[in-house]
Amino acid sequence: MSTSFEIQGLIHSIGATTEYGSNGFTKREFVLKLTGEGENSTYPNHVALELIKDKCALMDAYQIGDEIKAQFNLSGRLWSGNGNPEKCFTSLQAWKVESLNTSMDQQAPPLASYEAAGFVPQNNSSFDDDIPF
Repeated sequence: MSTSFEIQGLIHSIGATTEYGSNGFTKREFVLKLTGEGENSTYPNHVALELIKDKCALMDAYQIGDEIKAQFNLSGRLWSGNGNPEKCFTSLQAWKVESLNTSMDQQAPPLASYEAAGFVPQNNSSFDDDIPF
């Protein structure tokens, strides 16, 4: 069983979904500039993650510059072929992505939602709206 990890950062790039082989295997890569606790902006860390199969669509809701939190599994495999020495490939396979952009999360609801909840503005007749100049 693989341990799950979590990082946060600004989206630096989002790749296209690519299909490999004839069995319909899909993969999509994206790069984060890390912004989490302990990161030094003078020496930024850029980390490439990948989404596979049905998870490729997770990045459709995001744009370059959005701040996100990604949960991922660390995956590795060995390869050797054509008389070449053995090589190890490591990948960070994301399986959950969440927005950290607070500007969208903290917007005030429209006035209509206040009225629907029964909070109708009161007309204060003692208020003098006559302009003094």
